[in-house]
Amino acid sequence: MFWSLHAIGWSAYGISHYLGTLLYDKAPTNYHKVIIAASVAGFVISAPLRYALRALWGRPLHVMAAGALAAAYATALAWRVAVNMAFKIFMPEEMWMTHLADYFSGTVQAMYLMVCWVGFYYGFRYYESWHLQREAALRASALAQEAQLKMLRYQLNPHFLFNTLNAISTLILDNRNSTANAAVTGLSEFLRHTLDQDPMKKVTITQELDALNLYLNIEKMRFGERLVVEFSIDDAARDVLVPSLVLQPLIENAIKYAVSPREEGGKIHILGRVASGTLQLEVSDNGPGMVDPRRLANGRGVGIRNTRERLNVLYGDRGTVTVENTHPGLRVALAFPAEHASRVELPQETSHRSPRMNQERQVG
Repeated sequence: MFWSLHAIGWSAYGISHYLGTLLYDKAPTNYHKVIIAASVAGFVISAPLRYALRALWGRPLHVMAAGALAAAYATALAWRVAVNMAFKIFMPEEMWMTHLADYFSGTVQAMYLMVCWVGFYYGFRYYESWHLQREAALRASALAQEAQLKMLRYQLNPHFLFNTLNAISTLILDNRNSTANAAVTGLSEFLRHTLDQDPMKKVTITQELDALNLYLNIEKMRFGERLVVEFSIDDAARDVLVPSLVLQPLIENAIKYAVSPREEGGKIHILGRVASGTLQLEVSDNGPGMVDPRRLANGRGVGIRNTRERLNVLYGDRGTVTVENTHPGLRVALAFPAEHASRVELPQETSHRSPRMNQERQVG
């Protein structure tokens, strides 16, 4: 880029001076040769100025300014000597220099040209440095965001695994060995699915529901008819992208607080729809809700806190998590921009197919 701009600059200098001679009827003979010589000399003589300015880059401001002015003056002086020599070679004898000092005439005027050269060079160099620093900052921010997302996503696995192993242990203590064995098999399949998933990759709601079915089948073995899960997913929302397993911790919380403690069990309802370019997801239950208002206000607990942080990292203020008591029960509502998979190129993956769910149905 330097050599291109350098050539363009001195070419523009020569062309502008040549056009000026055309407007000046009394231009001396062979003056165009002087212009060509001045342009070529400027291109050659000012090129080393680049290396002097590069050596000054990063020095204290007063050192850089003083060094740049000195280098610009030395370059202007050498260039004027070359231009004046061209005058002697190409111009009539009456225009020759008569004294040695005449060879240095015009240095002050040339100084302005070289100062502009220095200004352009440092301007481009500053812009390039700023651009590189901005790219480095963006890369660092992206890496930090990726690390945070992975941490939040992987945080779910040990939390879920702890609860599921406790459930399998209960099945074994109750001598429900065949059910426990089926639960272990389901757990293995679910963990294999979660480990195969890229924590940074988003999935469609259909794929998210497929993964949830693997988890719900494990819980269904534990609770049987006590666990009822209903889905209300609009067709327009099925191809919308969501963070992988964004609903699983919310359903896990609902099972823990609304189904497990009660002998009659409970019902969990999952809703998904798109409105005004925003995806709205809800996980509600008919349990006792939250008794402590402070838990309701700040969303404490691994599941809700993790979901809130993941949406905040991905969507900023556009991703919200709302928690409210519904008397009876609790509703956790998620809202973030709807991004349709049909408009985004998705990587190939193996999909765990589930039965088609229209409007509402029960799992089990």
